[in-house]
Amino acid sequence: MQISNSLILLSLLSSLIICSSSSSIQESEAAIESLLKRLDSKRSPASVQEAAARGVLQRLLPTHLSSFEFKIASKDGCGGRSCFRISNYKSSRRNSPQILIEGTTATEITSGLHWYLKYSCYAHVSWDKTGGIQIASVPKPGALPRVSDNVVIIQRAVPWNYYQNVVTSSYSYVWWDWERWEKEIDWMALQGINLPLAFTGQEAIWQKVFTEDFNITAEDLNDFFGGPAFLAWARLGNLHAWGGPLSQNWLDKQLLLQKQILARMLELGMTPVLPSFSGNVPAALKAIYPSANISRLGEWNTVDADPRWCCTFLLDPSDPLFIEIGEAFIKWQFKEYGDITNIYNCDTFNENSPPTDDPTYISSLGSAVYAAMSKADKDAVWLMQGWLFYSDSSFWKPPQMKALLHSVPFGKMIVLDLFADVKPIWKSSSQFYGTPYIWCMLHNFGGNIEMYGVLDAVASGPIDARLSENSTMVGVGMCMEGIENNPVVYELMSEMAFRSDKFQVKEWLKVYSHRRYGKELHQLEAAWEILHQTIYNCTDGVADHNTDYIVQFPDWDPTLHTRSDLHQENQMQKIPGIYRNRRFMLHEISSPLPQPHLWYDTQDAIAALKLFLDAGNELAGSLTYRYDLVDLTRQSLSKLANQVYLDAISAFQNKDANALAVQSQKFLQLIKDIDVLLAADDNFLLGSWLESAKSLAVNSDEAKQYEWNARTQVTMWFDNTKYIQSKLHDYANKFWSGLLQGYYFPRASMYFSHLSKSLSEDKAFTLEDWRKEWIAYSNEWQAGTEHYPVKAQGDALALAKDLYVKYLR
Repeated sequence: MQISNSLILLSLLSSLIICSSSSSIQESEAAIESLLKRLDSKRSPASVQEAAARGVLQRLLPTHLSSFEFKIASKDGCGGRSCFRISNYKSSRRNSPQILIEGTTATEITSGLHWYLKYSCYAHVSWDKTGGIQIASVPKPGALPRVSDNVVIIQRAVPWNYYQNVVTSSYSYVWWDWERWEKEIDWMALQGINLPLAFTGQEAIWQKVFTEDFNITAEDLNDFFGGPAFLAWARLGNLHAWGGPLSQNWLDKQLLLQKQILARMLELGMTPVLPSFSGNVPAALKAIYPSANISRLGEWNTVDADPRWCCTFLLDPSDPLFIEIGEAFIKWQFKEYGDITNIYNCDTFNENSPPTDDPTYISSLGSAVYAAMSKADKDAVWLMQGWLFYSDSSFWKPPQMKALLHSVPFGKMIVLDLFADVKPIWKSSSQFYGTPYIWCMLHNFGGNIEMYGVLDAVASGPIDARLSENSTMVGVGMCMEGIENNPVVYELMSEMAFRSDKFQVKEWLKVYSHRRYGKELHQLEAAWEILHQTIYNCTDGVADHNTDYIVQFPDWDPTLHTRSDLHQENQMQKIPGIYRNRRFMLHEISSPLPQPHLWYDTQDAIAALKLFLDAGNELAGSLTYRYDLVDLTRQSLSKLANQVYLDAISAFQNKDANALAVQSQKFLQLIKDIDVLLAADDNFLLGSWLESAKSLAVNSDEAKQYEWNARTQVTMWFDNTKYIQSKLHDYANKFWSGLLQGYYFPRASMYFSHLSKSLSEDKAFTLEDWRKEWIAYSNEWQAGTEHYPVKAQGDALALAKDLYVKYLR
């Protein structure tokens, strides 16, 4: 009887848990549906959206402006969901449009346009810096292919397609003007993105909040804001003043730019996600409000906790002042932008753990953060990056996660499952314990240039999550730290907003190859089949942060480790996927020698490169082909350089001066040769990055400051001492012509010179001597003003062929 009663009790308890979970899911679903209706009511009129969609078409394909008719349609015709419909335009008039595209918003219309161009005309759209567009395959006006079965209807599988990481604004967008932003918003619209982060210009809003409402001077804010290239981390409360101060010119221009960005997003029917208050405050606030609960955070990746930029100030969410500041910030956004959204991003605990793991306290913090939003906007929804649940998983156990996620009413928080392409949190957290979430692909760290992807996971993960039991998934998203790389990955991920059923990636790639290059070429189809199974099929669970030895040269003393250690490293370099437990992001690798990520057989990638080279004569003048060819050649040579470096170190440990000279010179020559290759494509030039930074300046002082910001971010990143390099050095490394020859080459050359001198003079290698020399060189280079080319030079195909013969055949 006792056992029977226990079983009954257990059954009742299970039923209660299921009912509670179902109830919370129903609450969330009702709240999301209500939110969608409110956001629909904020959209621009149909005529405005239709005109905005036509603007996208005019900039993309001006010759075909009269070939398409665009029309906003209601959700009622799409089963109550967002969709687009593509059909043949019915008219007997001459010169009438051929294709009618209807959509529930302008973004659905442009998504339908993109879908038609891709799958009826074999066209391709990617960022300019990844080869741009391929529209040569689009037939002339009047000859466009008819829609089979008269109509194609594609529904969104989930309401939202989210875009951006909170640091993308610094790694990719920082130097953009309106011309570049207009292109990006067009790209977003074509990809179906309808929930973009809109973080530009927020420092101007903070200036108004703090100076007009809280008696802080503009001078005090000079110590609060970071420099242009480091704003993301100042916003997150990781640092202050580094790279600053911000001029009034910068603040005013960025606010104006933000208004242009928001206006275009709204015209296209998008819902911008605006920033909100996370607790990060200027140091001066403590003096003005001495009784406020303001604490100074610990150091974040500094070398010596220099207070000039270290250890920011955090206002406790439990303090009444928190809600006052949070309310003021959103009200100032209302004043500047209007009532344009109900969704606000806040990441109070991003790499900053709460002072205690007490769930009650964590719940009170979450409630206070939300209260600061809802006080100004009663319909506010908190959008939070879920990165903390992965990066600080030792703190965020189930009780702590539930406390935070349930600290706001159900449906008033949406979580970005930021790293779902590799480490999905929804699976281990019972669908974020009933909280709506967006399945996101992280993919890129630091804006590094590395061919990498998990295409199969991208094609199946969102579908599996949406169809899983008690799913609370409400969107898909792309949360890369840096853009303008791996176009195949981002095109596939964007399509997942409109994919309800699983499909064969292999077949999708065949069509992709045809579209990207404008021709069906068996060599390239075969090459992409190889790339799918190798470079774009990483299954080792490691976040791909490019640590190839050229761009992240090891700070390592080979005399402190045995030859057996190096032999083991040599063997590991040859085994794909060996680094399954490697930590990444901001943590040092525990191995004696840093280990570049290798998850595929390099010989397979070289075979794919040979196929690319064989197709070269068929694709003269194709910018998409040139980009992919240069990128694949670069990657193959970079992986080779990793092995050459190890051979050089092995020679040093064997005291073989001749072999050291041969291998070190080969490594250095590889840097030179890759630099020349990259110089043959406009998309791999350091000069473009530097000139875009200087173009925003209004005087010589600003130009010097902006160039220092631009140079520092991609090299040393943060502070250093005479003998200690930044903890974040090379985090944002780039394979750019100019950077290889001007920065990476001298650093490696100095190192090998010290090794050679050690052998020739039979003296101990002194790592500190090399550090002193190269760190001084780095700081001098960061402050430099020498010009680098902004136009490509050389024949990329001829160079790639020569390098293949020289190194890879």
